[in-house]
Amino acid sequence: MDSLYFEPCDLPPKAEALRGEIRDFLADNLSPYSPEVRSRSWAGGDPEFSQKLGEAGFIGMRFPKKYGGHERSAMERYVVIEELLASGAPVALHWIADRQSGPLLLNYGTEKQREMCLPGVAKGETYFCIGMSEPDSGSDLASIRTKAVKVDGGYIVNGTKIWTSEAHRCHYMIALFRTASDVEEKHKGMSQFLVDMNTPGVTARPIRNMAGEQMFNEVSFVDAFIPEDMLVGEEGKGWQQVLSELAFERSGPERYMSSHILLHALVREVSQNPTERSAVAIGRLIAHLATLRQMSLSVAGMQDAGQDPSLAGSVVKDLGAIYEQDMPKIAHELIGADPQLMGGSDFEKVLGYVTQAAISFSLRGGTREILRGIIARGLGLR
Repeated sequence: MDSLYFEPCDLPPKAEALRGEIRDFLADNLSPYSPEVRSRSWAGGDPEFSQKLGEAGFIGMRFPKKYGGHERSAMERYVVIEELLASGAPVALHWIADRQSGPLLLNYGTEKQREMCLPGVAKGETYFCIGMSEPDSGSDLASIRTKAVKVDGGYIVNGTKIWTSEAHRCHYMIALFRTASDVEEKHKGMSQFLVDMNTPGVTARPIRNMAGEQMFNEVSFVDAFIPEDMLVGEEGKGWQQVLSELAFERSGPERYMSSHILLHALVREVSQNPTERSAVAIGRLIAHLATLRQMSLSVAGMQDAGQDPSLAGSVVKDLGAIYEQDMPKIAHELIGADPQLMGGSDFEKVLGYVTQAAISFSLRGGTREILRGIIARGLGLR
């Protein structure tokens, strides 16, 4: 049986020194946002805020300077992400491009693809979505059926992607299509493509979640022509590329800080009439938060060291979703207030949003069942 170990990892002084800079930026630029708006954070998008964040140098931090980046470390970026989420900054529009699509193009994209996309990403002006999941396939990416058929000069694509975050507002999609169906192993024969969302035949239809947001989408491809120079990496190597991409997605602070504004609101609320029961409950939440942070930092250290963090990242993602999904219930039991969507106090409105949004936290980035299968295989249990 393989072992799972999270090497202790501390933020270096250079990264911690950046904390004051991002806090000053947020103090200057977040004052108009109410607690209820801030509670949406990773699901909330504001083009003006993203542009300001890019101008300040807080997007594309790890990109090379030739593409508009800043060549900062993963730990420096980690500090910025922590502060963005802790303050409830609206990050949804630039989030995926900065977190995974940009790094994917740096690892596998062509020079033309990088020059076309990365400077806009670093400016907070170019947004990406991810086309992986499909109807009737769940989180089993190996079962995708959307086909990209080779034709003269490119590929004709037909099929559907679903649960595609912010696709209706994005400029590009990194999509996984099946380019060969006559392979023995279902993990083979898939390829990734850079898709311009304005391509004829590509249509994004927003799907409302329980919180009333049009964040998720169903994206259909009907005889959509994708030029051959939009192939990302090697044809048929999409599965391996996706696995490396998911390592960026599954272990960051967003896996345990998406509900952080509710924690702030809860602490403020119980401080009005503190009890031993509330102290114990808050203490447990903070202890879980601190533990998840150390685990997440360890994964960031693995990435900086060039190690494979896929197993550890899956554990962080699964435990983080449990932590965040438990928080609304704990808040309700402590305070006794009901979640409110219309009217009510700031606390009730924050609780109302997070209560509904947290249901999806065990879906994004891979369902709980898929993650636990990855963990079991990684530990030699399956």
